[in-house]
Amino acid sequence: MNQNSRFVIVGLGLLGGAYALGLRKAGFEHVAAIDLKEEALAFAKEKGYIEEGRTQGFEEMLARADYVIFSLYPTAFIQWVEKYGALLPAGCLCTDVSGVKAGLVDKVQALLPEGVEFIASHPMAGKERSGVEHAHLVDFAPANFLITPTEKNTEEAVDFARSLAKALGFARIHVISPEEHDRMIGYVSQLTHAIAVSLMCAPDAERFADYTGDSFRDLTRIAYLNAPMWAELFLWNREYLTEEIAAFTARLQQLKEYLQSGQRQELEAMFRASSAARAAFDKKEKEG
Repeated sequence: MNQNSRFVIVGLGLLGGAYALGLRKAGFEHVAAIDLKEEALAFAKEKGYIEEGRTQGFEEMLARADYVIFSLYPTAFIQWVEKYGALLPAGCLCTDVSGVKAGLVDKVQALLPEGVEFIASHPMAGKERSGVEHAHLVDFAPANFLITPTEKNTEEAVDFARSLAKALGFARIHVISPEEHDRMIGYVSQLTHAIAVSLMCAPDAERFADYTGDSFRDLTRIAYLNAPMWAELFLWNREYLTEEIAAFTARLQQLKEYLQSGQRQELEAMFRASSAARAAFDKKEKEG
């Protein structure tokens, strides 16, 4: 990567827009985008996020690309590569922002033409709002950036993903397998969203606005989500997510049994264990 590198972002939503903005802030002048919505491209161009944008007729734009970043839902990602992947030039390196990897990465790698390499990655950052108009709210600095290579990837591609993450401002970069990624995401991301959604789907949940404190607001902040995207991510990762829901339900059931039988010592022991785990979590985060 250098200042003359040419980037094309496919899908100019929240994260696609945040990538475009981050790249321009990092000094990369040639950032272009492809999106179905003319208004998204017009907004990004007016704000200086991109140099140019197209909804169609983007063959020449792709032919000049050094790097392509896919910011699409998994199913749409595969469909795009099936339809337009042949337009990508030899030597081009591609990555993505997808929240699931197993079952996706192999398909994309198999579909791409000879000489085009796809290195999967996942920025663990975002906002409850969707759309490029909210891209400026995304803060990459405190977030984790996950790179998920397969045996088909080269060291050059992994180095590119690292360089991209650093250019965007990520301080934490980790390399794991696609399968490890999806199992971990099932717990730290998808399960937490499932819990928030379940809390807010209680009958007349809005009535709690008059009585709630910070704990309820913090727990349910992520319940305000992009429904089509999260439904797709949940379904793509259903095996790991259902396992995590079952394990969480068992822990909650254990707490319920302590309550029902009046086992104060056991409750306190569970609370001390959770406090110790959270302290260890905070320490590890500070250490980077």
